[in-house]
Amino acid sequence: MTRPRLALPLGSPLQLLLLACSFALSAYAGVRLLEGDWFEVALWFVGAALLHDLVLLPLYAAADRALVRAVGPRRRRVAYVRVPAALSLLLLLVWFPLISGQVAERYGAVTDLPADRFLTRWLLLTAALFGGSALVFAVRSLRLRRGTKGRPRAAR
Repeated sequence: MTRPRLALPLGSPLQLLLLACSFALSAYAGVRLLEGDWFEVALWFVGAALLHDLVLLPLYAAADRALVRAVGPRRRRVAYVRVPAALSLLLLLVWFPLISGQVAERYGAVTDLPADRFLTRWLLLTAALFGGSALVFAVRSLRLRRGTKGRPRAAR
């Protein structure tokens, strides 16, 4: 009896090359990021991880649980709220110092760009995410309603 050979799922050479390039670019960005004030950057990452795991995760897990209970048996509709909310909160978490205006002077001094537009842009992007999700929901609901009108009850 022959033993099957164990094959590693490495992918194509192009995928491996792209993966190696992305690791190299990430390492370069990390070195450049930590070059100046490494303690504040490390403090930001640790603080963001702790804030997410200890405060935000229980909050949005409870909100999601309440949303699923409120919707009831139509649980597929929850994704239309879940996805834009998650993306909006992720953007808020990443860009919070600029959205809140805490580092506006420092950002302006380094980039010569105004930092007072981040809150407005985040709010507009959040509105666009929820609006796009509502539009997709409406289109899919119309398609489902039109597609099931002529069918017998058992085929639905």
